[in-house]
Amino acid sequence: MQLPDHTQLPETNGSFVKNYQEPPQGDLLTDCITPILKQLHPDGNYCIGRDCGIYWRLPDPPEAPEKDAEAPDWFYIPNVPPTLNGQIRRSYVLWQEPTVPFIALEFVSGSGLEERDLTPIKGKFWVYERAIQIPFYGIYDVSQAQVEVFQLIDGRYQPILPNDRGHYPIPPPTG
Repeated sequence: MQLPDHTQLPETNGSFVKNYQEPPQGDLLTDCITPILKQLHPDGNYCIGRDCGIYWRLPDPPEAPEKDAEAPDWFYIPNVPPTLNGQIRRSYVLWQEPTVPFIALEFVSGSGLEERDLTPIKGKFWVYERAIQIPFYGIYDVSQAQVEVFQLIDGRYQPILPNDRGHYPIPPPTG
């Protein structure tokens, strides 16, 4: 009997990471950006989320909330406390919060179609662009060593081109 490989094992359970490289990529990004965020937010009011649900509409039915939330691989929310009612945040509920996430990143797993899915209500790209309206959305494909970054302009994502150094100009959040 041959044991299944990584392509044959379940990946839809929220406790499983879909991309083996995702945890170290998220750690590296968080470690690199934390000093900058501490300068931007000396009061500590910001959140970094990883694989946590951003609820963008009320779950219907209540026992199936995953279709009404999206869980970016990594995201940053300015000007909100990292705890809520004295507890570490388990999710981010838009109808109870003062602001939307400023940037969401997805680390490609598979072909990258899931990260670019424009299907209304179900597709990640659609949800980030139309439902949540996150100002910046990035897609990192480690197998291609390629990053795409989009900025929300007039309700639609427009690609941002890298500068001469290969960096994507993202201004700090205001407010």
